Amino acid sequence: MTSTQSELGGEQSPSLHFQSHNFTSPQGGVRMLITGAVHGNEICGTEAIRRVMAQLESGELLLQRGSVTFVPVANPLAYQRQQREGDRNLNRRLRPTSTPQEFEDHVANWLCPLMQQHEVLLDLHSFRGEGQAFVMVGPENNQGEIEAFSFSAQEEKLAQALGVQRFVDGWLTTYAKGVARRRDQITVEDGDPNCAIDAAFGMGTTEYMRSVGGYALTLECGQHQDPKSKELAYQAIINAMTCLQLIAAPMNEGSTNEAPMSQALGDMETLRIYEVVDKQHDDDRFVRAWASFDILNQGDVIGVRHDGTEVRAEMDARIIFPDANAKKNDEWFYLAKSSQRLQRG
Repeated sequence: MTSTQSELGGEQSPSLHFQSHNFTSPQGGVRMLITGAVHGNEICGTEAIRRVMAQLESGELLLQRGSVTFVPVANPLAYQRQQREGDRNLNRRLRPTSTPQEFEDHVANWLCPLMQQHEVLLDLHSFRGEGQAFVMVGPENNQGEIEAFSFSAQEEKLAQALGVQRFVDGWLTTYAKGVARRRDQITVEDGDPNCAIDAAFGMGTTEYMRSVGGYALTLECGQHQDPKSKELAYQAIINAMTCLQLIAAPMNEGSTNEAPMSQALGDMETLRIYEVVDKQHDDDRFVRAWASFDILNQGDVIGVRHDGTEVRAEMDARIIFPDANAKKNDEWFYLAKSSQRLQRG
C-alpha cells in the first residue's frame, strides 16, 4: 500500500490536508478510484472505505490484480465541520483552476489529477431524508456536445453489480437544459447569476471522470445516519471490486464463490431525469414535504408559486432532489420518468 498526502497551506485551514491510499497488485488490471465524503456530512462512504482498507492491510482481502486508490475524505474542510460544504458544493463546477479562491477549488486541483490517473470511479454518498438507495449513471454512448461518452456498457454492468435496485440517469443533460432556460429568464436585477447559467456547475466527480476518458458511478447509499447506509456502502465496494476482478468473490457461508447482494442483476428499476424546475421566488413553496422518488400522478399539485400559481405534474413521474430551502433561481426539484435502458435488446 502507498499513502499520499497533499498539504494545504493558507490562513483558512492550515491543519487540513488531502490524503489517498493506493493498493497495487503485481498483476495488471483496472485502475479504480473510490471516494467518500465529497460532502462532509455524508460519512457512510468514509467508514466503509476505511473498513475495506483495514481488510486489505490485514490480508483478509487480497488484491489479485489491478490497482485501487481510496480517498476516505475528499473534502476535509466540510468533513471537519460535519456539514455538506466547506465554502461551496464540491460536486458542482469540479475542475482545476489556476486561481483557487474557495476551499473546494483547492480540492479540485488535487482530486482532478488523481482521477485522471484512474479508469473508473465509485463515488459514495448519502442523503438527508428517508428513501431507498440508488445509483446515478452517465449517459448512453453518444458524440454530443454535452457529455460525449463511449463506456455506457461498462457503467451499466458495474451499476448492476453494486447491490441496489434503482438506476437513474439523465443528470447532466437535464442540468444543461435548466441552464439554457435560465439564460433567457434571469435579469440583471437577479444579482450575480453566474452559477445558475453556467453549465460547468453541473460537473461533479463522475462527470469530470467521464470528461477525461474514464467511467464513473455515484452511489447514494441511504439516509445519512442510518447504519444500513455504511453497510450498503461497504458491500458495494466489495461487489464493485469483485465485478472488476480486483479481488476474488468473497466466500459466503454456503461455500459458494458468488458475490453477495447480486439479486439486483437484471432486476432494477430504471429512471431517467428529464426536467428541472427552478424556484422563481423565495416564497415559492411545496404543498407537502416531498422525498426523492415520491410518485407523482399527472395533474398532481407539487407546489405553489408566490403569486398563487399551482405547479402540477404534466405526466406520471417521480420527484427527485426536492429542496424546500432552495433560493430564487436555484433548482427546486427534478422530475424523472421510467426508462427502458436496461431492458433494451
